[in-house]
Amino acid sequence: MQATEWDHRLAVRADGKNLIGHAGVVLLRKVADRTGLVTALSAALPKGAGPGWRERGMALVQLACAIVLGATNILEAERLQYQWRPLFPRPVSDSTLRRTLATIDGLVAARVERVRAAIRRVVWTLLALRPGGFPWITVCGRALTGWYVLDLDATIVTCTSAKEGAAGTFKGSFGHMPLGAWVANTRECVAMLLRPGNAPPNDVADHKTVLAAALRQLPLPLWSKLLIRIDGAAFSHDVLDHLQQLSTSRRRVRWVTGWAINATDEQAIALLPENVWTAALRQDGEVHEIKGFDGETVSYQVAELTGVRDLTGWPEGMRLIVRRVKPSRRDAKKLTAFEKRTGWRYQIVATNIPAHQGLSGVPASGQVWFIDALYRDHAEVEDRVKAIKRVGLGLLPSKSWQINAAWVLAATIAADLDAWTRLLLLHDEPELAAAEAETIRMKLYHLPARLTSHARRRTLHLDRTWPWATAFTAAWQRAHQLPARI
Repeated sequence: MQATEWDHRLAVRADGKNLIGHAGVVLLRKVADRTGLVTALSAALPKGAGPGWRERGMALVQLACAIVLGATNILEAERLQYQWRPLFPRPVSDSTLRRTLATIDGLVAARVERVRAAIRRVVWTLLALRPGGFPWITVCGRALTGWYVLDLDATIVTCTSAKEGAAGTFKGSFGHMPLGAWVANTRECVAMLLRPGNAPPNDVADHKTVLAAALRQLPLPLWSKLLIRIDGAAFSHDVLDHLQQLSTSRRRVRWVTGWAINATDEQAIALLPENVWTAALRQDGEVHEIKGFDGETVSYQVAELTGVRDLTGWPEGMRLIVRRVKPSRRDAKKLTAFEKRTGWRYQIVATNIPAHQGLSGVPASGQVWFIDALYRDHAEVEDRVKAIKRVGLGLLPSKSWQINAAWVLAATIAADLDAWTRLLLLHDEPELAAAEAETIRMKLYHLPARLTSHARRRTLHLDRTWPWATAFTAAWQRAHQLPARI
């Protein structure tokens, strides 16, 4: 038998018509249209002038869609639109996109942020009405029902050219260090501040700015309950004081942050008796165990340090929870003299969650093992950081600080569109709803299609054998059923 090669009698011609290269854009644009984002952005952005000027709100949404689909700069965003030309006949040129970003100065950015907050309120209302209701996070098998969780984290965006604000970072790289805030419940990036690369990780003014911007974005109900989590890199006395002042008569704020250990803390840890240490738990509620470099299996252990360590001058009601574990080989070179002597590696968490009351409505949430697990759950923000760096923030496209700041805003809008599409249209497809950026592009967003017209109706034809074709069509039906807000 003679084997048949895969390219036997294969011809390639550029004669196709009405082909769509990235059909998933219809889901993103439909969500933007139905929630009123396009109309609201058009009202917030300055109007163009002259013949043939483009609606800048629509241009910004087109840019956000291109960013979700993988565009890393303005030119790629223009070229990507040619994949959708049968659906959107007039691609927005790179020069028009650049002029749109150039119009987003401080005042315009403030108007855009108000638009985002208004649209977010609409989306959260729709989330409350969907099957299953608003998403609440779970820690150690306990749902934090009624608690909105805000995570803050900074990241490094490296560059190789002398862009405005680029500088050496504390990790030895070169670039910028934006600081962002994410809602753990919905995975939305609600605030992002572009900062120079040499900005200190614990800058108090920057954290106040991001927290204020994030709170303006959150459509919290009256008498809401908010939990804020920040890692140890941002540890600062002034930051903790500011967090303590965020509570109002209509908003209860609890916080959990990392703590920079010093000699005073080590002296307090040395006073703890052995019987106060208890096993730490994983997110599934099981004992958290690990193998030390000697091969012995040991469990993480936690204890209350509040009554031993002097906290005079610190926020009233603050508690310290200490965690210890046998160090690994990787940690051996970083151990302090105290840790080498005791044979344990220590970490401390600061919080204002009361020991007896805990988080309202969450049983045993004031216990040391729960607070430790609650803080470690903050590590999920690293996934959110990676996601937004794959959706626009991984590369700043211009030498201009103002253009790059506007690009960061466009990236957060893109992240919003991606999150809203998953939350509103894919809530019964957990595999797609929680997929990485590259995965959902491969399975859903980059799906090819053919556009046909008949009897004054247009139809987008997908490959019937594609494993996620049913999920795509179901998502489109849900998008079409969303109440229009024009």
